[in-house]
Amino acid sequence: MTTVNYNIRIDKELRDKAFSVLERYGLPPSQAVKIFLNQIARTNSIPLSFDYEKQPNAITQRAIDELENGKGTSYNSLDDLLAEHDDYANFANK
Repeated sequence: MTTVNYNIRIDKELRDKAFSVLERYGLPPSQAVKIFLNQIARTNSIPLSFDYEKQPNAITQRAIDELENGKGTSYNSLDDLLAEHDDYANFANK
């Protein structure tokens, strides 16, 4: 079997986080890539689930919780919201 080198560029933060997980499993990054590519070759599909529910960030989640608990203010339209918040309305008209 002939082997080849393959280099990739990834974000340092992503590398550090992923390599940390691999290290906990005792798995060298090169072996993890080999496992991933072997699985793709064997199954002719990508062994990942792309079906996931996006989670709102903390600010959005607080707003959702507030509205679900009967608090907060609902608006019928964006114009109604902007009319109540002059700073944004003035910004939008510039």
